[in-house]
Amino acid sequence: MRRAAIDIGTVTCRLLVADVGEDGSVDELRRETVICNLGVGVDKTGRLAPESIERVGTAIEGFVAAMRELQPESGEAIPVKAVATSASRDAENAADFKARLAQAGLSLDIIPGEREAALSFAGASSAFPGERVVVLDVGGGSTEIIAGQAGGVPDRAHSFNVGCRRVTERFFEQDPPSADDLARAAAWIREEFAAYFDELRAAGFLGGRIVAVAGTATSVVSMREQMVEYDSSRVHHAVVTRADIDAALDRLAHMTCDERRHVVGLDPGRAPVIVAGLLILQQIMELAGAESFTVSECDILHGIILDTL
Repeated sequence: MRRAAIDIGTVTCRLLVADVGEDGSVDELRRETVICNLGVGVDKTGRLAPESIERVGTAIEGFVAAMRELQPESGEAIPVKAVATSASRDAENAADFKARLAQAGLSLDIIPGEREAALSFAGASSAFPGERVVVLDVGGGSTEIIAGQAGGVPDRAHSFNVGCRRVTERFFEQDPPSADDLARAAAWIREEFAAYFDELRAAGFLGGRIVAVAGTATSVVSMREQMVEYDSSRVHHAVVTRADIDAALDRLAHMTCDERRHVVGLDPGRAPVIVAGLLILQQIMELAGAESFTVSECDILHGIILDTL
């Protein structure tokens, strides 16, 4: 069964086309990522900017064309499920956004944070059958933290309005951010997450495997390995240590945004928000008392495809 999933986040738009086996295995045929920065300014204005909507619309037109290229010989259109997350949830003009994507041939579902968390958990945990895991999905506008038995329904799940775009726009007044900018941001992040990690600790979820998905986590690996060209096979299941996060944050936080655009292994489009993303991961690791996490390329896109079955 050939299926497609589209995830429209605050920073990136992503497509996955895959063949799904009867046993639920997912064989990727094509994966595309476009940094569109849909959520620029949404935290302050509560609206999606017209130019942001258009950037996503153009990306979606490209995704629709890519799906046509992969249609089965029967000529039947590939079933596709498209979801939008934090920025679209927050925007009062989300209806305008949905209308633009309808013009591109796509029906969009703006999902609540709890649904986003469940889909992320389904995708990320699929590679660790039988394990109790905590899944981290650090996005542009929100962060999902989900705990449970891999392959099952999460025992704990929460979507926080804490993301790399949101933190950047709220706290980073200078470029590079000042020590005060970073301290205020870190304090806010910890305050938002602390009570939830107390719950996870009391329920016995901490101390086991932590799985991190999405662009900040994968960028840490590609920068550490100095990947001139991104290699998903080297990123998937790579282990990132607390020392890796501290070193990357210390290095990038002292660079201007323009300087970060030239860092080997970092997508230039992620340069404006990578420091905030690293800061979120650092605070999570401290709250969890964790020394490392496992990076997974199986994420909400896999969860969406599995959910369509």
